[in-house]
Amino acid sequence: MESAPSPPLRTVVLRVAGLNLGYFGIEIAVALAIGSVALIADSLDFLEDAAINLLIFAGLGWSAANRARLGTAMAGILMVPALATAYAAYEKVSDMSAPAPLPLTLTGLGALAVNLTCALMLSRHRDGAGSLTRAAWLSARNDAYANLAIIAAGLVTAFQPSPWPDLIAAAGIAILNADSAGDILRAAAAERRAAHDAGRTP
Repeated sequence: MESAPSPPLRTVVLRVAGLNLGYFGIEIAVALAIGSVALIADSLDFLEDAAINLLIFAGLGWSAANRARLGTAMAGILMVPALATAYAAYEKVSDMSAPAPLPLTLTGLGALAVNLTCALMLSRHRDGAGSLTRAAWLSARNDAYANLAIIAAGLVTAFQPSPWPDLIAAAGIAILNADSAGDILRAAAAERRAAHDAGRTP
């Protein structure tokens, strides 16, 4: 059994989980109020990130092999927002109205601030527990990129009212989630191989 992680890492993932859960509530409320698919996708990312960080908190003291298994499960979790975004985009086709640009932009700015804070908090620990902390850091980093797309969509919509900037941003968020899932699967596979090799070492 590996040694227990340092308390700061446990503290960090709990704080990150709290920040993500709190902003999920804000963003989903705005998303439903203005009919933004991109904000729906991003709010689900916040909920997903909260779940990932809580799982990390639970699994930090596990062996490398068990962390690899949990990392594989997290890759599946990362795909949930992508599928939910695809469904929301399908529903949006029946009502091609543009979301209100000001709340879209301001909510994107708030999300960016939260995600940059989380990414900074996690950056010093991103290699500390293999695929687990890498999963959390990748999620925060990619969400920050997604927030830039949301802000851009809001600015474009302000000058040219259209649902397409919002839908394009939502598609980008779904692609980022799929890419992160692949990265985490690769990290988990490497961790599993390392655990297997360590077990064979006399």
